Amino acid sequence: MRQRATRDQQRLDSGAVTSPKDLENLQREIASLAKRQGDLEDIVLEVMERRESVQERVAELTGRVSSVEAKAGDAVARRDSAQRELDEEAAGVTKERAGLAGSVPADLLKLYDKLREQQGGIGAARLFQRRCEGCRLELNITEINDVRKAAPDAVLRCENCRRILVRTSESGL
Repeated sequence: MRQRATRDQQRLDSGAVTSPKDLENLQREIASLAKRQGDLEDIVLEVMERRESVQERVAELTGRVSSVEAKAGDAVARRDSAQRELDEEAAGVTKERAGLAGSVPADLLKLYDKLREQQGGIGAARLFQRRCEGCRLELNITEINDVRKAAPDAVLRCENCRRILVRTSESGL
């Protein structure tokens, strides 16, 4: 467009165009080209400003993505570490349980495993201050009296949740 405007201006300045009508058309065309060039320059400036704004936003978002990726990587590492610890603890508890299970009567172990499966992993609960810690309900006076009368090695069960009640010296009974 600039080349065309320059060429038309040279034709006008050279005096090669002598017809007044052609001169007038040439001047209008030069003015039109100058206006169009101004409009295009304004558009280019606007596009450049937008581009700069977008590049700043891209840089900001890239920084945020890097930060989030670093946090995610850290979280994954912590999760993996915690999973390893849990696996090690589970292996230790499983080994310890296997050792203890040999000293428990088979029928009691079978009952415990059945209750554990039914009760979401907890087959026995501590009796503490007249309350079953499995269901968190207080035993009534009749149940408390039955617990007091029971032999120390008797297997007692909560009437509410049916878990095996474990009596300790802190039971308060």
